[in-house]
Amino acid sequence: MLAHLHDILEAARAVKVFVAEQTFEQYTAADQLRSAVERKFEIMGEALNRIQRDEPALLRRIREHRDIISFRNILLHGYDAIDDRIVWSVIEDELDNLLEDVEALREADEDQQAAESGATSG
Repeated sequence: MLAHLHDILEAARAVKVFVAEQTFEQYTAADQLRSAVERKFEIMGEALNRIQRDEPALLRRIREHRDIISFRNILLHGYDAIDDRIVWSVIEDELDNLLEDVEALREADEDQQAAESGATSG
């Protein structure tokens, strides 16, 4: 599970770097940028899918997880119907929440593993 959380964090942080100081108009004009952002959202959605399969209770602690998984499916299967305004809206309105939730889960998981490790070694 920690690996999936790491993948989400890395992909989300990459999107933040990719679009930093970009306007929506610059985003729509840059095919390579749009492709990179969409790929990172596919990774985030797939990692959430795997968490859903392996630990569904954990997934409920991530806001809008259903929307992000659905978004991934649209990116993969509806590539011809992707609306750049929707992608940009997800970046502006949901990406920070996802980062916050996943960072909190990862920290809690690391704390739990450290506590378990300390209990077994002490």
